[in-house]
Amino acid sequence: MEGNDLSSLEKCLLKSEALHQYILETNVLPREHELLKKLREETKARIPKRALMNVPPEEGQLLAIILKAMNAKRTIEVGVFTGYSLLVTALALPKDAKITAIDISRECYEVGLPFIKEAGVEDKINFIESDAVPALDKLVEEVNEDDLFDFAFVDAEKPRYWDYHERLLKLVRVNGLICYDNTLWLGTVAHPPQQDVPDFVNYVREVVLKFSGKLAADTRVELSQVCIGDGLTICRRIA
Repeated sequence: MEGNDLSSLEKCLLKSEALHQYILETNVLPREHELLKKLREETKARIPKRALMNVPPEEGQLLAIILKAMNAKRTIEVGVFTGYSLLVTALALPKDAKITAIDISRECYEVGLPFIKEAGVEDKINFIESDAVPALDKLVEEVNEDDLFDFAFVDAEKPRYWDYHERLLKLVRVNGLICYDNTLWLGTVAHPPQQDVPDFVNYVREVVLKFSGKLAADTRVELSQVCIGDGLTICRRIA
């Protein structure tokens, strides 16, 4: 569970902390499931340096509404960490839904697993401990047209986002959605590289800029980039 120390960084892109707190206190936290709150707190206690990697609650709220509105039943998650977005998804989907969740670290997944079990949604989840690309390649080989996914959420290695994209276009049905997290990358995409941040911040900035440029030119999808959390790009597969 080791990695870069993210504890000094801020994911929310709103310039006014007061406005952010208003949104959280008025619309988000009163509706946050108690087990999601506990999972957030457990992640911060167990993995404080990387707790920022979990989806923030306001983004989780948006994902839940999207999933319910589209009546999704088959979803795939690339990058799980301790499972906040995974639990959001499992709680939003109907009882007969299935989620394929891929992450390289079962150790991180097991931080959130007790909360998933307590919520009674573990049976919806097929957790695959693997690098994402080979796991996705295997799914591409095995999937039938009738078993394509309705929705995909990607929050894994940013340098591999385009590799994931090419594979997810074969796994997600036409009119299905593919959502990419962190596509505004701490707000750095709007500014030149910074000197007072860890090296990986500027590296990922370049990666995200290139990915977003390629995505904007991809005629196989329609897209909308949403300024929530650290930036969320929502793609609808049209071809």
